[in-house]
Amino acid sequence: MPVALCAMSHSPLMGRNDPDQEVIDAVDAAFDHARRFIADFAPDLIVIFAPDHYNGVFYDLLPPFCIGAGAQSVGDYGTEAGPLDVDRDAARTITREVLDSGIDAAFSERMHVDHGFAQALQLLVGSIIAVPTVPIFINSVAEPLGPVSRVRLLGETVGRAANKLDKRVLFVGSGGLSHDPPIPQFTSSPEQVRERLIDGRNPSDAERKAREQRVITAGRDFAAGTATIQPLNPHWDQHLLEILASGELEQIDTWTNDWFVEQAGHSSHEVRTWIAAYAALHANGPYQVTSSFYRAIPEWIAGFAITTALTLSSNHTK
Repeated sequence: MPVALCAMSHSPLMGRNDPDQEVIDAVDAAFDHARRFIADFAPDLIVIFAPDHYNGVFYDLLPPFCIGAGAQSVGDYGTEAGPLDVDRDAARTITREVLDSGIDAAFSERMHVDHGFAQALQLLVGSIIAVPTVPIFINSVAEPLGPVSRVRLLGETVGRAANKLDKRVLFVGSGGLSHDPPIPQFTSSPEQVRERLIDGRNPSDAERKAREQRVITAGRDFAAGTATIQPLNPHWDQHLLEILASGELEQIDTWTNDWFVEQAGHSSHEVRTWIAAYAALHANGPYQVTSSFYRAIPEWIAGFAITTALTLSSNHTK
């Protein structure tokens, strides 16, 4: 069955700390194109790779990957809260394929997800329940992190599993590109913060609001040039986009985790979701990127990109 891809950056600062209207219009046009692409492809299933930002996954149990047969959005930053429409049978099929291939992934019947999943689904298909979904968490924030090569292998295995589902599958990667928002690092945080990173579920409304306001303030300071966080790296972003478009994904295997941080910030690890999505597409044959948008947007603390791609054999055949 045909498969397709849409990979996109997300940012909780969208609508809260916006750039000039010209930039907003350009982003809106890119999302409009992505939505038309998806509507034309008409997926039966969305397999979405996304990170968490200490809203659903914590240090009390921190897997590198987790596949959800059930998932609940926490509704942070005003995103849609509640259960996703998860295709349980597809999730189990993918999990068996992943484990049989030797990739160690956790499995959840009640995964908690945040804006990394919800914002992407809302922007691309209108709702977290619009299209049946298999959510796949990829740890991209909490160190220690495994080698990026394992992410590519995970994606390839998911792609092979999707090929057996007899469904039109859209792979979505949500995250990145270069950015270094004020997300705490466990080893350098005070005890009170470390405790929240271990078990911070179900914060009070006041606690969530204060946390979100810190990020909004950081975005404003960053855009004004007064923040101390690492700058965006458009050169690194463009290089990554070129490799993903080439299909030669093994090039990324040599990139170390420290190099990611040095070049593009701690949260550049979120491009693991893009790598997995592109690897899943590649497992179904050669592909072509059909659209690619990029802007460095300091107001959103994001090297912001949106891409779409199809395998050469798909050709939108229904």
